[in-house]
Amino acid sequence: ASSPAAATDPQARLAAAAQAAQAALQKGPRDIALAGQGVLKLPEGFGFIPAGPAGEFLKAQGSRVGPDFQGLVVGDAIDGFVVVRFEDAGYVKDEEAREWDAAKLLDNLKSGTEAANEDRRKLGMPEFSVQGWVEAPRYDEANHRLVWSASTREKNGAASDGDGVNYNTYVLGREGYFSMNLVTSLATVEQQKPVAQQLLAALSFDEGKRYADFNSSTDKVAEYGLAALVGGIAAKKLGLLATLGVFLAKFWKVAALAVVGAGAGLRKLFGRKDGQA
Repeated sequence: ASSPAAATDPQARLAAAAQAAQAALQKGPRDIALAGQGVLKLPEGFGFIPAGPAGEFLKAQGSRVGPDFQGLVVGDAIDGFVVVRFEDAGYVKDEEAREWDAAKLLDNLKSGTEAANEDRRKLGMPEFSVQGWVEAPRYDEANHRLVWSASTREKNGAASDGDGVNYNTYVLGREGYFSMNLVTSLATVEQQKPVAQQLLAALSFDEGKRYADFNSSTDKVAEYGLAALVGGIAAKKLGLLATLGVFLAKFWKVAALAVVGAGAGLRKLFGRKDGQA
């Protein structure tokens, strides 16, 4: 049970949430069933924290999670963590991926982020700007997988904070889509890309829930197409992801030590080796 101090002291609350997340950690290799829709074949060396304790951990450092949130993936190879969601949007048509324009998609993402900043301003949350592509959007039509990555920066943050990066991966299904978003830094994203790709390849829909199982006479079609997962819809999600990007830069190397000192064992939780930056 958490102490009364944990409810009011942010550091104590974070330590308690991290300890609960550590206790709930499910280590690979194992199959993680997700949302009654699919399975993540979690490889060895990775861990999964379910939505309840993972959500409390994120909320303890100022982020918000929605009903689509499934949990976090952490591990030895991840410099950061991976946010897993299932969005029951319906069947997302993918035809527009054949002729989309990366420059136009970036403009859409930037304008969508500015619109989402209005909500963040009202909530007293930091505002962010999109700096550019880390990886331009690309869609694997055969496997219905989408990958893109953009760097973000807090508008009033110090330059020394660095850019936060979300490396976004999606797999489309019959009734919606999974997203796995790796939150890391610009300095580490290149070495992290293969890890994100490995996890994406390990995620699949159950039989009957796959994209190919779509029945046009009975199934719901999403109100938006694939480009929205890079533009307007994605900009709303960047509220969480950009916050986490800044959180990584500010918290990971400093406050982690204090939390470990409080007995929560964050380095152990996230698979960090002693002496690893």
